[in-house]
Amino acid sequence: MQTDKRPDDMKRITTEALAKEFIDEQISAIRAQVGNGKVLLALSGGVDSSVVAALLIKAIGANLVCVHVNHGLLRKGEPEQVIEVFRNRMKANLVYVDATDRFLDKLAGVAEPEKKRKIIGAEFIRVFEEEARKLEGISFLAQGTIYPDILESDGVKAHHNVGGLPEDLQFELVEPLKLLFKDEVRVVGKALGLPDEMVYRQPFPGPGLGVRCLGAITRDRLEAVRESDAILREEFAKNGLQGKVWQYFTAIPDFKSVGVRDGKRVEGYPVIIRAVNTKDAMTATVENVPFELLQHITDRILKEVKGVNRVLYDLSPKPVATIEWE
Repeated sequence: MQTDKRPDDMKRITTEALAKEFIDEQISAIRAQVGNGKVLLALSGGVDSSVVAALLIKAIGANLVCVHVNHGLLRKGEPEQVIEVFRNRMKANLVYVDATDRFLDKLAGVAEPEKKRKIIGAEFIRVFEEEARKLEGISFLAQGTIYPDILESDGVKAHHNVGGLPEDLQFELVEPLKLLFKDEVRVVGKALGLPDEMVYRQPFPGPGLGVRCLGAITRDRLEAVRESDAILREEFAKNGLQGKVWQYFTAIPDFKSVGVRDGKRVEGYPVIIRAVNTKDAMTATVENVPFELLQHITDRILKEVKGVNRVLYDLSPKPVATIEWE
């Protein structure tokens, strides 16, 4: 069993060979801990939970049960990618839950950012708990805890994926990545055969697009955020900015302005583009995106995304601004 302290002589996992050595060690450790028991995992599709899933599939196969909850606040194509990679390619025992309506109904009319976060977090735990209680013979809970989670929690276990599950479930934790830093997790993910778009997925907040659909979430603005974000990511990838820029996304505030379409005055939402670079997320600088590319992205968003009539580029560094708007 691992401790919560990384040994001073532990090698940094920087190569595929070191990653494979780590994978072999963890497969043995997982099998020793779990035996023939069943393990439950909340699979978000993020880097950490995806790497844990791939590792556990190698170790215990169908005795891992993955639950992917789609709360309706994911980016375009993400639920489909989770199903394709894990159920279709890796033959994982995957439970998919589309809880979109349930989450959006709870969030209706809620504008305060922290309240939105709490609703999303609490509802996720409820959905996951309901799915867990439907399953029989589950004794273990896997989590994508990594070493910074432990450091930032000052030595206290940070149940950052599904913290708050009722005590009566009495799961024993399985945390194979808890002594790794994020860059090491990515190397391990590559060695496990996960696709690059999953391994190198840029940071994405737990509440998802819920904090990029600013103010009270409406379905039309949520869909506009999803579609404009997909265009931005596609164009950054085409133009060599994917991997060069640390984080980029779109956000849409809860107000409209007047515009002109087909010779008529119409009201529409503005789309805000945010693209920043950082080393530690404590400070951030704005990426100098070529103006011609911004014009092209603007043209696509205005033509392809319903209900919007302006595109703005956020030039604010952190501090004074934060990276996310909410």
